[in-house]
Amino acid sequence: MGWLGPEEWQAVALSLRVSLVATLVSLPLGVFVAHALARWRFPGHALLNGLVHLPLILPPVVTGYLLLLTFGAQGPMGRVLEALGMSIAFRWTGAALAAGIMAFPLMVRAIRLSIEAVDPRLEEAAATLGAPRARVFATVTLPLILPGVLAGAVLAFAKAMGEFGATITFVSNIPGQTQTLPSAVYAFLQVPGREDSAIRLVLVSVAIAMAALVLSELLARRMARRVAGG
Repeated sequence: MGWLGPEEWQAVALSLRVSLVATLVSLPLGVFVAHALARWRFPGHALLNGLVHLPLILPPVVTGYLLLLTFGAQGPMGRVLEALGMSIAFRWTGAALAAGIMAFPLMVRAIRLSIEAVDPRLEEAAATLGAPRARVFATVTLPLILPGVLAGAVLAFAKAMGEFGATITFVSNIPGQTQTLPSAVYAFLQVPGREDSAIRLVLVSVAIAMAALVLSELLARRMARRVAGG
């Protein structure tokens, strides 16, 4: 991409990597949590729902600071990871964690709404035929909610691409290591004469977001037609 300089391309590539990893890693958990909130009733249901949506309410900087307290070198999880020879604070993996946590509520909400739109009698009918709960979900529920799962994944990816506050607080803004696209835009705007670089990255952000949304719409329509038997 000759239109972008090396530093700009690094930020774009890292953002795509972080967003893709954050989305793919959190997707199975997002489907599970959405299904639990939509179909199960258990003690702590309201608490789980509140925890899932907490990143939407807290300032992103607060979320990033909590991650730093937990996964930093002196944090409880940070010490465990250090003992295992791993660390995610101030690394791209930490950026993926922060982006995934910030995007998780949007993913869960989209998938949960899709699950709640499925007639429970369809699942009950499959269960009465002796199918285990996991098989009912895999063969009945999942095919019906695939457009919602896709929508949740795209929302999470877009949110992860645009995440700034939690990421910069948790992993800083290190070029080539943790400098994602939003962080790079912010950094360029602080340097006189780098406005052109910031504008190019803004245009790239818009292009990626629009491409993701168009692809999501096309795939969702195709899946909906397939589910309907068309």
